[in-house]
Amino acid sequence: MAAFPGAEDFVVGLIGMGDMGKMYARRLSSAGWRIMACDREDKYNELVAEFANHKNIQILRNGHLVSRASNYIIYSVEAAAIGRVVAEYGPSTRLGAIVGGQTSCKDPEIKAFEEHLPSDVDIVSCHSLHGPNVDPRGQPLVLIKHRASDESFAKVEAVLRCLGSKHVYLSAAEHDRITADTQAVTHAAFLSMGKAWHANQQFPWEGRRYVGGIENVKINLMLRIYAQKWHVYAGLAILNPEAHKQISQFARSTTELFYLMLEGRRDELRERVYAAKEKVFGREDCPKWGERPLLPVGVLDRFSLNADANATSNAPPMPNNHLSLLAMVDCWSALGIVPYDHMICSTPLFRLWLGVAEHLFRTPGLLDESLRVGIEDTSFRRDDLQFTIAASGWAECVALRQFDTWRERFEVTQKFFEPRFKGAIEMGQAMIKAVLESDKEGGSG
Repeated sequence: MAAFPGAEDFVVGLIGMGDMGKMYARRLSSAGWRIMACDREDKYNELVAEFANHKNIQILRNGHLVSRASNYIIYSVEAAAIGRVVAEYGPSTRLGAIVGGQTSCKDPEIKAFEEHLPSDVDIVSCHSLHGPNVDPRGQPLVLIKHRASDESFAKVEAVLRCLGSKHVYLSAAEHDRITADTQAVTHAAFLSMGKAWHANQQFPWEGRRYVGGIENVKINLMLRIYAQKWHVYAGLAILNPEAHKQISQFARSTTELFYLMLEGRRDELRERVYAAKEKVFGREDCPKWGERPLLPVGVLDRFSLNADANATSNAPPMPNNHLSLLAMVDCWSALGIVPYDHMICSTPLFRLWLGVAEHLFRTPGLLDESLRVGIEDTSFRRDDLQFTIAASGWAECVALRQFDTWRERFEVTQKFFEPRFKGAIEMGQAMIKAVLESDKEGGSG
């Protein structure tokens, strides 16, 4: 355990024991920190039983008890609920304590802290930019020194150092802008894919239409997202003002590119896509990417969910216009976003999706083939139509700030794909591990 004066008596409180809260509790307690934790009172007995063998973790009945007993309190709750939860437990915060949150959107979190915490409390927030099932070692961990002494900030760093993450120092506003840049469009793309396949009642891995590395990423990461809780993505999309602009533009880019394909406007489509390529990826003689690609050649081809793996592994990929990737790059271009500027805050999912886009736009002939298919080949028209409808549906949901509608849209598709979640999560973990190991071997792209 990292030491500072009084560290042996320092107590870390966790309010909210969802997947991320539990991950933090286990990691921090294993490093020797004393943990006081709670969730809703109806989960008390269940949590007591689950953590009965963890000597450094004590489960309490509510956030009042955690707040009174802890030197450093982390709220690990849904972004949509942070205001209500802090309003309830914030006034019980121990004199001189440090308080932070783990939400994906900091604007409502900081406002809740400023409104409901005592003035003698320091505020240091954090955000692990990965899911609860990803090894935190080497992953970005944002630290936000909002209202705190250097001593308090140093204590937070000492506590969280056991995660092995890369510390990134941002303000709350910078955090929300960068997380929107690196996550909003990525999530919208995969959410829309799932809705499209669901609308057409198809499991894409069961046929020969979606074969090869790019398709493996689409399928595995779509399933990975739908295997999570709905609020993980709703909070970032609906509560982050920066995300609103991006999801709206993604829907607009998808619709306009699809119209160009439908109407056979070949020259306009090519001109628009190549202009986006130059803005996002740079010119060939002056690229914005690193010396090596984000994704090693062939690394993704082996991660197929298709039951007939031997047959599909040797089958040539079916030509696809990759509308989702074209729309993502077009969206970034329209908003002036260069994704490589935010690699220090990138999630594994974002690195995979950017790596696939990079592959499409950098591989000689592949982008032109994609545009040709978009104009001439109707094989994916039904999927593209439903994808376009889905992207607009998510954008409208976000614009109207409809959490209930988001949840309904998400959960009905979640139920459709649920039988394959276990395999998809395992496959997604292996895919991310392969990419991260490649990064370590060759350096960041």
